[in-house]
Amino acid sequence: MKEKIKQLWAYFARPRKWLRITLRIILVFFALVIAAYVGLAWYINTHKKEVQANLLKELNGGLTGILTVGNMEPTFLKGFPQVSLRLEKIVLRDSLYQKHGHTLLTAEELNVTVNTLALIRGTIEIQKMNISNAAIDMFTTVDGYSNTAVFKEKKSQPESEGNGSFPQLRKLSLNNVSLAIDNRQRNKLFKFNVEELDGIIDYKWSDWTADVSLRTVVHSMAFNTQHGSFIKEKKIEGNFDISYTKNKGFIVFEPNNLDIGGEDFVIGAKFQVADNSSDFTINISNEKIMWRNAAHLLSANISSKLDMFALSQPISVKCDLIGDFNEEGDPFIHVLAKIRDNELNTPGGLVSQCNFDGEFTNNHVKGKGLNDANSAIKLFGFNGVYAGLPFEMKKIFILDLEKPIAVGNFTSTFDVAQLKNIIDKDLLTFSKGTADVKLDFTADIVDFKLAKPMIKGVVNVKNADVSYVPRKLDFKDVSLALTFTRDNLNISKIVLKSGKSLVNMEGNIENFLNLYYTDPHKIVLTWQIHSPQLHLGEFLGFLGSRQIAKTKRKKAKGNFTDEINDLFEKSNVDMKLRVDKLYYNRFLATNVKADILLTDAKIVLKNAGLQHGGGTLLLNGNLVPKGKLNQFNLDAVVNNVDINKFFYAFKNFGMETLQSKNLSGLVSSKADISGTITDAGVLVPKSIYGNVSFGVKKGKLLNFDPVRNVGKFAFPFRDMNTIEFYNLNGKFDIKGEKVTIWPMQINSSILNMDVQGIYSFGKGTQIYIDVPLRNPKKDKDIIDKEELAKRRNRGIVVHLTAEDDKDGNVKMKIGGKKD
Repeated sequence: MKEKIKQLWAYFARPRKWLRITLRIILVFFALVIAAYVGLAWYINTHKKEVQANLLKELNGGLTGILTVGNMEPTFLKGFPQVSLRLEKIVLRDSLYQKHGHTLLTAEELNVTVNTLALIRGTIEIQKMNISNAAIDMFTTVDGYSNTAVFKEKKSQPESEGNGSFPQLRKLSLNNVSLAIDNRQRNKLFKFNVEELDGIIDYKWSDWTADVSLRTVVHSMAFNTQHGSFIKEKKIEGNFDISYTKNKGFIVFEPNNLDIGGEDFVIGAKFQVADNSSDFTINISNEKIMWRNAAHLLSANISSKLDMFALSQPISVKCDLIGDFNEEGDPFIHVLAKIRDNELNTPGGLVSQCNFDGEFTNNHVKGKGLNDANSAIKLFGFNGVYAGLPFEMKKIFILDLEKPIAVGNFTSTFDVAQLKNIIDKDLLTFSKGTADVKLDFTADIVDFKLAKPMIKGVVNVKNADVSYVPRKLDFKDVSLALTFTRDNLNISKIVLKSGKSLVNMEGNIENFLNLYYTDPHKIVLTWQIHSPQLHLGEFLGFLGSRQIAKTKRKKAKGNFTDEINDLFEKSNVDMKLRVDKLYYNRFLATNVKADILLTDAKIVLKNAGLQHGGGTLLLNGNLVPKGKLNQFNLDAVVNNVDINKFFYAFKNFGMETLQSKNLSGLVSSKADISGTITDAGVLVPKSIYGNVSFGVKKGKLLNFDPVRNVGKFAFPFRDMNTIEFYNLNGKFDIKGEKVTIWPMQINSSILNMDVQGIYSFGKGTQIYIDVPLRNPKKDKDIIDKEELAKRRNRGIVVHLTAEDDKDGNVKMKIGGKKD
């Protein structure tokens, strides 16, 4: 067995004849190649000028300008087995360079690899080109001439002068090449610094494909220089799969991953080159990019607006750019974005749990141009939480970025207690209740905030507890409905509970939104108010100046609290008031009707009518707040009111001697007075000025000590506890603490008196009283008025004076007025 193996090994180990022949052929081939390559090198070195001339002829064959080369050196080993040539100091200029001064190509070094066999035949076929340390400046003048005309075919040239077309390349590489495309006619500027580009081109008949790797920095990608550059100063790195089909006339960049400014994008593009067309489409997408990073890839006119917003989490975005390099202005821009479970920072505040689909287009209305005025930002399904308030906007459009207008809808349902996050606690506080909001709006946008919106829709509030802090007013179980029409605000279904008071209200404001933003002083809120029971003391916060707590909050333009505060204070309120029962301290009125106008300067009462003490009161007047004290003017007409209840209700009008318990009868009166009342609704003593006239029917003076004390001595046999009066009439002038009593004749059941003088709430009382001692009962059967007047002063007449003693008490003394 071992012997057979040795024989088999010896058989294969012996050199075979066919193998020796093959090796010899290969050696001969390589020897011939080397000999040919050496010979070619000798040829190039000995015919350097001729080869350079042929190369320039080949390169210039498709040019209408001038290509110059400073020097040419062969680099044989670099392109083996092909022949490589290094060109130095290359300059390419078009024929009109002297006019515009832009050199199309300046290169320190250009390496080309030529077809060896073609070179042997005496022709130049460039298969590979490398350009290093170069500048490419493609310039178009304002009148439309471009220095790229250097590549246009000459109208006619002899066959021997070249093949008439720029050579086809198999490989192309660039290193440290600046590229500028400056189109002054269309206001476009593209500037790149190509750090490295390597491309392999494969030709198939008239079509070709290319694999290209690129690393470049974008200094400008401005489709409109007035608006700024896309992806400015961003680095681009990645690969391209490019194809060209002649019958379609498109160069297509297949979608591929590309790094732009550190972000991973998928980018595809299509460029039309047939029939001198320059149409293009660029498609860009990124499934995970930060908002700010995406914004900074866009032109300044867009990014400057988007920079006002920020999203905390990445978003998904797609962008299409469609245009024509030869057309002026921006291309068509269409951006789609998806935002999910994000946090949005806006100039107006933070929106959490934010979701929406966004769209941007600069061609909102077809046919109106690709510009800011025809641009739109469209948001769909926008929902989130703002200041604790959940909301949803099914759609919101921001139209015309030159003069932005927002159009959309807004819905929200929330606990009104959450309003504490947007309304200052020193203005309004909410402790319970719910709100349901459904609004459509159109608004201008100023500094990225809504301004002067036109609103249509409804706001419903139910079972809310509200405190209006500046006036210390508390309302319970408030319900209301606000209905916004195009011009007006209608307010209905308002139910207010404050302490023991219950108020039902309906109202409207005409031209509300226009006046709200232009002149709040002209706003008039018209109320129809009905209350089955109203305690006026619970609403005295409307008197006097508002007490606003001093906070460190800086007042800012557009602050919601400030705007509401201004609305409350500057607007006017016209109330039609109807109250079944009105309470104020001891005062009770029924069937109250009044027109009340509230302005920021005063409160006006008009045509107020009420029933009190079995009679009626008609009131007109006004109240002007001045600090904690409030000045009022009042015209009052009292008709057949129970004088006992009237004096009791108004705490005897400040008099200490004469009390309501001393009076009975029906009083009628007219008063024109002014005075001061506190924020608590207390009449300031000695502050009243004016005049009062009155008449009393069926009047009685009951247990009035000053009269009884006189009666003990002067009329010991007459009942001075109850004195009946017949048609008592009088007139007073009031000046602070002093009341001037005009001459007044008092006819009673006990005695008659003539009274005049001054009554003082302080010091200075001096009242003159003339008392005929004749008993009026003797004349009770006399009907004739003249006869009765003659008998009235018959007999003894006692002259008395009521004046202050040293202790300030009013005392009677004998002696009347001195003539």
